[in-house]
Amino acid sequence: MAKLSLGVLGSGAGSNMQSVVDAIAAGTLDAEVKIVLADVPDAKILARARRHGIPCRYLDCAPWKTKLEGKAEDECIRLLKEAGVDTVVLAGFMRIVKPGLLAAFPNRVVNIHPALLPAFPGVHGWTQALDYGCKVAGVTVHFVDAGTDTGPIIVQKSVPVMEDDTPETLHARIQVQEHIAYPEALRVIASGKYRIEGRRVLIG
Repeated sequence: MAKLSLGVLGSGAGSNMQSVVDAIAAGTLDAEVKIVLADVPDAKILARARRHGIPCRYLDCAPWKTKLEGKAEDECIRLLKEAGVDTVVLAGFMRIVKPGLLAAFPNRVVNIHPALLPAFPGVHGWTQALDYGCKVAGVTVHFVDAGTDTGPIIVQKSVPVMEDDTPETLHARIQVQEHIAYPEALRVIASGKYRIEGRRVLIG
């Protein structure tokens, strides 16, 4: 088992990063968050990082609105490498990562998605599940590949859909499972006891 050196990319509140930090503090995840980068100057994830004494900074991704590319991608890779990162954690990072970052950290970029992939990729997976009439929704932690939410699945957690659910209530229950699933997936990576075969992550 190897201690993970994590670099976190986020855009919002950073609750999934917090779950990782909490797991590290509790001794249930052998890792260290080396740096936090956010593409929103006042993102709450940056404030969380500062409270925990984690190096952090704003990453200007202009002119792109929805992707990490060009000079911003180069700068992101430089900052992660300089911080000694070996595993990149996407925690509510609302941009599509491109081949440069994936090549810099092969099979070491991890994402969390609020749906049971391959169902409902893209944005607002919980709303898609509710609109479709699903009886079960959930969350997926997966390695990132060149597609959109198509990479090999590490961990999934299911959540029942209640008859009176709204998008907000379902999302809140999914988030509870997100905060369990992300540290669990990182423990799998830290253990080294897995292998990727095609789109499958075989554990053990």
